[in-house]
Amino acid sequence: MKAIIIGAGEVGFYVAQRLASEQKDVVVIDRNPAVLQRILDHMDVQVLEGSGCSPLVLGEAGIQKANMLLAVTDSDEINLMACTFANMLAPGLTKLARIRNDEYIAYAEHLSREIGIGIIVNPEVEVVRTIEHMLSAPGAVDISDLAGGRIKLAGTWITEANPLAGTRLMDLRGKVGDRRMIVAAIVRNDKVIVPSGADEIRRGDLVYFVCEDTELQPVFSFLGNRPGRKSNVLIIGGGNIGLRLARSLEKKPLHVKLMDKNPERCTILANELGRTVVLNGDGTDQEALQEENIGQMDVIVTMTGNEESNILSSLLAKKLGTPMAITRLNKIAYMPLVRAIGLEHIVSPRMSAVNSIFKHVRKGGVLSTVAIKDQAEAMEALVSQDSSLVGQPLKDLNFPMGVLVLCIMRQDSVLIPSGNDVILSGDRFIILSLTESIPDVERMLSRVRGRS
Repeated sequence: MKAIIIGAGEVGFYVAQRLASEQKDVVVIDRNPAVLQRILDHMDVQVLEGSGCSPLVLGEAGIQKANMLLAVTDSDEINLMACTFANMLAPGLTKLARIRNDEYIAYAEHLSREIGIGIIVNPEVEVVRTIEHMLSAPGAVDISDLAGGRIKLAGTWITEANPLAGTRLMDLRGKVGDRRMIVAAIVRNDKVIVPSGADEIRRGDLVYFVCEDTELQPVFSFLGNRPGRKSNVLIIGGGNIGLRLARSLEKKPLHVKLMDKNPERCTILANELGRTVVLNGDGTDQEALQEENIGQMDVIVTMTGNEESNILSSLLAKKLGTPMAITRLNKIAYMPLVRAIGLEHIVSPRMSAVNSIFKHVRKGGVLSTVAIKDQAEAMEALVSQDSSLVGQPLKDLNFPMGVLVLCIMRQDSVLIPSGNDVILSGDRFIILSLTESIPDVERMLSRVRGRS
């Protein structure tokens, strides 16, 4: 596959890095030579300095021979214009645009018909959904939907008091009883382990597990994360994501406050929102937080565009007694550093954009994909009628090293599979794969019966 990426910012960087690690042909276009140099310093891809809106630059990038164009700059307008010229030069090209403005998204059907944008990614929607999941699942530091939300992939830290600490996976069933869950991955010392039966869950591990949505609360209760009160929520930052989150939380039985330090923006927010209390104040000001009784809040969500301010506000709120802080980060590289200082609930619009993009990049009937620390992906794939996998027991599929079949969704049933289970046409199955094995997995998923 050849992919042309417009924009070498955080999203473009991580998409290019993951595609390059899979030996795919990647060209990155950006006007800024400094960000292009960062790309060259970290990966083996082609870069072009220039505008992604330029027909000449797109032609030089090889638009006629590309399979996909990913327009992922921070500007909706540049992304739309890049797709427009790409459509003129290569009408059959798959085009994906990162768009955040709801006014543009409302015309998605027209954009598809007129300039061939087949895929629109809005990371702000995904961030709000992730925050809502965190509020509903105590103890989850990372949680994602698969199979349309029917299956959850959730990550939780293993503390000394956790009943799974010191348990080998082969003994897991005896510990969890009739709770239907499977351990998908273990993150230890910042390295992802695809587990086998002999692996042991240790204190300090970040463990990802898969279960049905109806099992999520019972599993977390078993792990010692009892549902706490989540009635009072303070959002710091009234930008696009803060406003979108407040609108969504207003529909729930919650008391929501939204603080922004810009008085003019507060006036706009007050007119846009209904039950939310809008406050004019600085979320990094300890006195301002104390005036709003921050210690009585159940959750603080820091959503400004400045990650240093978000980190400071979250740390202040936790110091003053708020039990849960959800922090927005833009720089993906900050995530492990922030977790090291005690902020466990992190959301990133840019990482949400990367995950949204990859479910459209993957081949072989992949419907959705979720990255785990850029070292592995959980992929949900639909098995077509002519797939070579149909009729094959799992034990005979010879998946490469670092690959684990987590579950199979067959019509309305979710199966935790054994090696003797057979893949049927129409099954959705969820696979965890280390990054280096993904090309082999894609080839297996794309293979048609009767072809080698």
